[in-house]
Amino acid sequence: MKDRHPPRRSVTPRAVLIALLLTPLNCYWIMQIEVVWYSGHPTCASIFYNVVFSLLVVMACNAVWRRLMPRGGLSQGELLTIYVMLGIASTIASHDMLQILVPTVTHAFKYATPENEWASLFHRILPSWLTVDDAQVLAAYYEGDRSFLTLHHIRAWTGPMLWWGAFIFVLLFVMACINTLVRKAWTEDEKLSYPMIQLPLALTDEEGSSGLFRNRLLWAGILLAGGIDVLNGLSFYLPYLPSVPVKYSQSNIGRMFTTKPWNAVGYLPLPLYPFAIGLAYFLPVDLSFSIWFFYLFRKGQQVLGSAMGLRNLPGFPYLNEQSSGAWIGFAILTFWATRRHLRHVFRAALGATGESYDDRREALPYRTAVTGLAVGFGLLIAFSMRAGMSAWAAVLFFLTYFAISTAITRMRAELGPPTHELTPMNAAHILVDVFGTRRLGSRNLTVMSLYWFFNRSYRNHPMPTQLEGYKMAERVGMDNRRLLMAMMLAVVVAVPASFGSLLHMSYKAAGAPGSGFAWETFNRLQTRMLTPTDPDGVRILFLAVGFVFTFFLMVMRMRFLHWPFHPAGYALSTNFGIDYIWFCLVVASAAKLVVLKYGGIKAHRRAVPFFLGLILGEFAVGSFWSALSVIIQQRTYTFWIF
Repeated sequence: MKDRHPPRRSVTPRAVLIALLLTPLNCYWIMQIEVVWYSGHPTCASIFYNVVFSLLVVMACNAVWRRLMPRGGLSQGELLTIYVMLGIASTIASHDMLQILVPTVTHAFKYATPENEWASLFHRILPSWLTVDDAQVLAAYYEGDRSFLTLHHIRAWTGPMLWWGAFIFVLLFVMACINTLVRKAWTEDEKLSYPMIQLPLALTDEEGSSGLFRNRLLWAGILLAGGIDVLNGLSFYLPYLPSVPVKYSQSNIGRMFTTKPWNAVGYLPLPLYPFAIGLAYFLPVDLSFSIWFFYLFRKGQQVLGSAMGLRNLPGFPYLNEQSSGAWIGFAILTFWATRRHLRHVFRAALGATGESYDDRREALPYRTAVTGLAVGFGLLIAFSMRAGMSAWAAVLFFLTYFAISTAITRMRAELGPPTHELTPMNAAHILVDVFGTRRLGSRNLTVMSLYWFFNRSYRNHPMPTQLEGYKMAERVGMDNRRLLMAMMLAVVVAVPASFGSLLHMSYKAAGAPGSGFAWETFNRLQTRMLTPTDPDGVRILFLAVGFVFTFFLMVMRMRFLHWPFHPAGYALSTNFGIDYIWFCLVVASAAKLVVLKYGGIKAHRRAVPFFLGLILGEFAVGSFWSALSVIIQQRTYTFWIF
């Protein structure tokens, strides 16, 4: 049967070249504002504003080029190729990837003292081929005012950079294999909505973008969001000018509750980020409601624990454990919903008689994807064992990690929340709760501490970005196989660009920017090794509570058509990250309900440009202030988080 939408070769050499040339600048930008300034935080949202801004700049240049040479401009597929490649590069340079890894490979040697006993506890366990312990190199790295570009420094870092770079490449290749196996089921069969791709698709649509930019509602949204950021940016330099408090750190109604048990509610902000309101408009109403409802439900549990005086349960309500159970439950539900498709895919890949699946539009042939998944997973286990982990611990660690990763990817594809920070719910914490530190042993704990860089918060996870790239390719008729090659090439360039950017800044600045994450890693490791623990029954119980409650919510959702609570809302809201945006979801869901009630689906569609404008206006003006800080090497106004 002939394919109705044959792939167009939109992943062209010139598009790939443009993306690769922009990648070092993109990585430097991220490192400067997120590590040195510790502000702006573009990689702490589901859609990276630095990438959207870069796309806008490329589109502006493309518009000029088309006026000069009408047939020489970039197509939508080429623009999306650039967007996807820069998105993948941003995940490599992000908070939860190389920003943590670089200081981690040196920290344990620089800050070892007789008091903390790090040298005797784990120096002998840390793999020399993955860390840097040269005293001269460490002194220059932490004292600053030096140059990274010396033969001695480069030689000391080259080995660990190559090993970690290879590890990251294999990690993302395994993710690409998993995405290949589930793409058709989620994209074509279930037709998930992929809210995060709406903005780049609308901007790059060759026929619709001109009409979009003539829409008055779009400009109303741009002027509202952009105007707020212009005013706040000027107020940053001229404090006598008024400003609009929209950040979560600028409001806290929790301080109004001063007596027990109500003071247990803690920090209760009222964030009003325009871009988050815009993104939340594209969420299903039941999810946006579920997120902010369970956020308040979480606060209610804290008040309940204080009221009941649960002193024998000092960790109550054990939110990390509830979250872990919820995400494991959501992962199982994800695989269960895709089980028939996966069964057919695996049988076809293994050559079962009578089984065939059309994989011409996939990034990899199914047989290659299955083989790549097995080989890649095996390489990760072999790497971990060489680093010092036990085989059983490495297998369980990566099975848990990829299960959570797949659940996050499914959640992004189906629901698209503006952020999904899961600190400190992760594979390592789950294994410690279930097995205890005594059973895991010092070697497994040490290697898992080195893995903290990709296993901390999952807020800028590469796997959803890959699948969203596949979806955009399907929408515009791009060649998925060429797109996967482009994404993996972006990894090859982004790893040394990110390493180089951060090392350059670290050798220039005193104190090694980003070291706070390394303190976090090794202080925890020290505690775990000095005070061995057995499996924690109470924590396992609350993990089971989160698991069972997630299944309960899904069963109720399947049995009752108007059941308003989504299990993903519970999984997301049990973690800290929703604090940044919960009230934005209240505003967006209320606006969407009003539009649907009084105007119906037509009014909802007509309102879309306004909410796209909120995203675009904030990202354009906010990115200007952020890029300006890199150019002038001074802090400027930041619209997101801090």
